[in-house]
Amino acid sequence: MTKKPSSRRKNETSAQSIHKTLPTNCVNDLFDQNNPASATVNVTAIEVPELTEQEQSDRLHLERKVERAFFEAGKALAELRDRKLYRSTHSTFEEYCKDRFGYNRSRSYQLIDAAIVVDNLHKCPQIVDILPTAEGQVRPLTKLETEQQQEVWQAAVEKAGGKVPTGKIVKDAVQKIIERTKVPNTYQIGEVCQIIAKDNPDLRGKGGCWCIITHVSEFSCTVKTWNGEVTVGVQYLKSFNYLPAECQQMQEICDRINRVYSSELEESVQRFLESLGKLNRAYLTSLEEKFLSVLESEILLNNGISNYT
Repeated sequence: MTKKPSSRRKNETSAQSIHKTLPTNCVNDLFDQNNPASATVNVTAIEVPELTEQEQSDRLHLERKVERAFFEAGKALAELRDRKLYRSTHSTFEEYCKDRFGYNRSRSYQLIDAAIVVDNLHKCPQIVDILPTAEGQVRPLTKLETEQQQEVWQAAVEKAGGKVPTGKIVKDAVQKIIERTKVPNTYQIGEVCQIIAKDNPDLRGKGGCWCIITHVSEFSCTVKTWNGEVTVGVQYLKSFNYLPAECQQMQEICDRINRVYSSELEESVQRFLESLGKLNRAYLTSLEEKFLSVLESEILLNNGISNYT
C-alpha cells in the first residue's frame, strides 16, 4: 500500500513551489521560512480618480432617468389612452396594455395615476430636489387632493431625514391626514348629490355625475348612478338640496336609465345616457324625454317585452 505524504510534507512542497515561481526578494517578503504561518502580504493602494465635471453631470442625468422611469411610463400610457393610439390593433386600452406591455388594467392605471401625482408635486415650489423614485412611493397619495399630496410628501421627506421616503412612510403620513380631516356623515338615504371626483382615481369618469344615496356609513355613502352603484367618501359628495318631490323625480329617471343601459349599446347612445347622468336639474327636457322613451321602446322590442312590470 502506498503511504500518504504527511501534512508537513505538503506544506514544505507548497512553500518550495512558491519559491520556484516568485523572485527571491518577493518570497522573503511573504515567508519567514522558519515559520511559514507568519506570512505577510503587502497590498499597493490604487488611487481612484475623482469624477470630472462632465462625468458628474452624466451621472446626475442618468440617475434622473432611472428615477423618472415610472413617471415617464405613466405619462406615455396616459397619452396612448387619451389619443386612442391603440385603436388600429386593439378595441380597448386595457387589451392593448396587456398585449404590448404585459400590464393588467390595475398596473396601467397605477402608473398613470402616479404620473399625475408627480406632476402635482412639481407644482409645489418647496418640493425641488427630493421627488419620488418609484410608483409605490406615491400610490398612497393618489386619493388625496393636490394640496394634500404636497403636504403629505413634504412631511414624509422630513420623516425620512431629508431623503426619498419609502412607501410605508408615505402611507403612514397619508393616514394621519385622513384621520385629521374626517368629516361626519350628514347625508340621508334618497338624497340626490353630485360626485366631486377631484383627483380620486376610484371615481374616474364619475366626476360631475348626480347620484342617489342608497346606504349611509360613518364616513362614506353607497350611491346609485345612471350606470350602477359605487361607494363614495363624504368628501367627494355635494348635495343638490332638492325637495322631496324632486328627489323622487330623480329616482324615477335613474331607474329608467338603469333599465336601458348596457355596455353593448352603440357609442352614440351611451353618450346620450352619460349626458343624462350629469344633469344638474331634477327633470328631463321634452327632447330628452322623447329620446329616452324611444330607447326604452326599442330595448323592450328587442327583448320581446310588451311593457314594464
